[in-house]
Amino acid sequence: MTIQRMDNVGIVVDDLDAAVAFFTELGMELEGRTPIEGAWAGKVVGLDDMRSEIAMMRIPGGPGRLELAKYHNPAAITADPELTPPNTLGLHRVMFAVDDIEDTLARLRTHGAELVGEVTRFEDSYLLCYLRGPSGIILALAEELS
Repeated sequence: MTIQRMDNVGIVVDDLDAAVAFFTELGMELEGRTPIEGAWAGKVVGLDDMRSEIAMMRIPGGPGRLELAKYHNPAAITADPELTPPNTLGLHRVMFAVDDIEDTLARLRTHGAELVGEVTRFEDSYLLCYLRGPSGIILALAEELS
């Protein structure tokens, strides 16, 4: 048996509207928003009396989706330390290829994005950076150089 596809990456956020605005500014589209609750949902994620709302974001014309989730019950748990460094065990980051890294950073900064390190050139191939987005999410951006 083989894997069919990677359907989506789930990210828990504290402000769903802000996260949707951030990823929309990045260039993703909102596919839909819906509440998720009920016994079936709690059984899937292993949380009693689970109630959340999700927003599914997609890359226009391409594969790949992000499922942004805001937990109403039980409330989301803040990591310790709250702003984990890039070498923290678990989900590391989500990377996006962009046309213009400086323009993308400028637009995302209006939504609270901050560089983790610096925009750095990798050989003659890419400009790369890590940035922190809503709810402390670490994103990587890559601009292919011609």
